[in-house]
Formats: sequence, structure tokens, C-alpha cells
Amino acid sequence: MDARGSPPCIINVDHWLKLSVARNPQDDNSTSIENVKIPNAAVKIMVPNSTKYANRAIPRISLHDFESRIDEITQQLVQAAEKEGFFCIINHGISIPAIEHMFSTSADFFALSDDIKATVPWSPKNVGWEKNAQVRPSTGTPDMKESYQIQWGSNMTHSWISSEHIPEFKETALAFMHHTQSISEKLMTCFARGLGFQDDFFVKAHDVSRPNSQTCFRLLHYFPVDPADPVPEGYFRAGAHTDWAFLTLLFQKAGQSGLEICPGREAVTSFGIGDTWTKIEPAPGEIVCNIGDLLMSWSDDRFKSTFHRVKAPTDPETDYYGPRFSMAYFNQPCTDCLIQGPRKKYPEVTGEQFTRNAMARNFAALQAKKEALQKMAVSRTTTEIAV
Repeated sequence: MDARGSPPCIINVDHWLKLSVARNPQDDNSTSIENVKIPNAAVKIMVPNSTKYANRAIPRISLHDFESRIDEITQQLVQAAEKEGFFCIINHGISIPAIEHMFSTSADFFALSDDIKATVPWSPKNVGWEKNAQVRPSTGTPDMKESYQIQWGSNMTHSWISSEHIPEFKETALAFMHHTQSISEKLMTCFARGLGFQDDFFVKAHDVSRPNSQTCFRLLHYFPVDPADPVPEGYFRAGAHTDWAFLTLLFQKAGQSGLEICPGREAVTSFGIGDTWTKIEPAPGEIVCNIGDLLMSWSDDRFKSTFHRVKAPTDPETDYYGPRFSMAYFNQPCTDCLIQGPRKKYPEVTGEQFTRNAMARNFAALQAKKEALQKMAVSRTTTEIAV
């Protein structure tokens, strides 16, 4: 990959030295750690005080009549991957009521008490519930959210919320995941064609029926913000990041804005900070997709992984301050699949090695961010004392 910030992963420092092999990171340039101490004095100087915005046309690609239109759809997807790294898909086969039912089920989970949600805690297998624990190198502070990560297979043996708390939660989630996986495999087929691989090349590499699958479905709840007590400038519900995975499919609820992107070919600064961003307003039934670092590497950098973030509301007239729900499906490779682009720009690695390398770079990036914030805080304190 080119130098665009560290690849994404989520880790817990308590487990860092215990892991000989990094397993199952889930999305972005982020790290899940406990007891991160960032001085308050440093918070307001994390990013510039204003964001430059521009309206960009985000490609909307219909999957109707997929079998007969596969060449046309492939051309549209490849063009979007090369230019924006972000696109929306419509006519994908999941009904709006089915999406809303999954959102309702997600809301039921997050409405449980923390004590009950803690019965399925986050683990190094990248499953379970976390709250205020994901820290990204772009900000150095925890995201303002909680999430529940779900996978296929044995990693979930002790991580499904009990049916005593939410009847048929597991059945509902797995059914929705099956539908989303089916859509993912159509997109994978197109990208395989676009890169000159066999049609099933990426599908086999992301076979969720295998025990070493890393694909993850993440339910997200961003906490409401009080308009009378706004957050500091530069503090985000989710800081700027790229996704580690192959491809992310994101479901959003209409009216709950906040997602912003900085396309891969236009981002020239670290994490897109200071570059021009575009707001992505949720629309009923649309699935927002973005290229991840893995597909960027697998395409020899032909396709661009795109910086994105969820900005905290700052303008009561235009921004959404209420609770925000989204659902992200991260297509991640089986640990033993072999990863190398058609032009062999990068050495061949396994899915397990790619994950481990991403984890190490992300951990280093977070440590560098913490050190920089601490130095800024010390410098500011020294200046205030001198004054």
C-alpha cells in the first residue's frame, strides 16, 4: 500500500503482548484499548478548526438483472473503485423492511443495560461488545460510540447475546448476514473480473463457511450529543480512517447524518485532515460501500481505499444530534488465503500475515499519536505557566 496512514485494526493493549498472531481486526485505523489518558488541553488542537467541503457525485450502481448485466456492473464498479473508492448500491435484493427489522434488533441490543451487554464482552477474536474503547491514530481519543461485533462460526460460541434478553437475536442476525454475504459475493465476482482473476477468486478467499473466516458484522450505536453542551472542535463520533478489510457494506438509517468521505485519489494529507470532504446523507435502502486497504493492496493500488469519518454534530440547524445507528459488514479474508495483486507489486502474504502487519502498523501509529498529544499538552502547559 502507499503511505496513507496505518492499515486498520482493533486491538486491546491488555492482550497485545499475549498474542503471537494477530487475529480478526475489524475495520479501520483504530485500536481498542483501555484507560487511554489524553490531556484535555490537547483535545482542541487535534485537527484544523474548520473543514473544507465539496459536493461530489457518489456513484449509485444498480444490481438489478445481475446475471445479464454483469459486464456493465463490473465496468461501473471498477470505475468507482479507481476514482472515488466509495459507491452506493441499489436494487440489491434486501428489502427496506428487512433492513429496518435488523436495525430494530440492533436497537434492542443497545437498549440493554451495560451489565447485560457485558455478558458478551469484546475479545481478541474481534467479537463481542465494546463501549468507548476504540481509539484511532487520527484523533488519539476514543470514538463516541459502542458496538457489537458478530462473526460466523466458532468465534461466536460464547459471544451471542442470550435469547432470554432478545428472543431470536442470533437467528435474525445470521439471516441478515447471509443476505449481505450474497451481495458481497456478487461484488467480489465483479472485482475479480476487473482485475483479471477467475470469477470465484475473491469469493473463495472470503468463504464464510470455513472456520478461519474473519468476516465481521458490526452493529454500531453513536451516542446522542446535547446541543447545549457541544463537543470540542475536532472531536468525532468516529475519527478519520480507512477500513482494513477487502470491502465494507454499510447500512445507515435515513435522517441520521454524520458520515463524510475524502476520496482516495484526492487525499494528500495524513488521514485526509485539511483535505476536502463530502457529506454522505443516508437514503432508505441504499448500501454505502467502500474499498478497504486489503483490496487496494490486492489491486496493486489500482483501487483506492478511502478515508471516511463520522463527524460529531456542531450546527444545530443542519446536523443530527440524536442517537445514530449503523451496521457495517466487513468482508475479511480467511487466514490462510494468499494475497498478491496481478502485477505482484507487493510480496505475497497470507490473510493472517496481512492482519498481523496491519495490527503492528496501527499500534505504532497510535503510540506515535499519543506521544505527539502528550508533547503538545506539555508545551501548552509550559506556555501557560510562562504567561
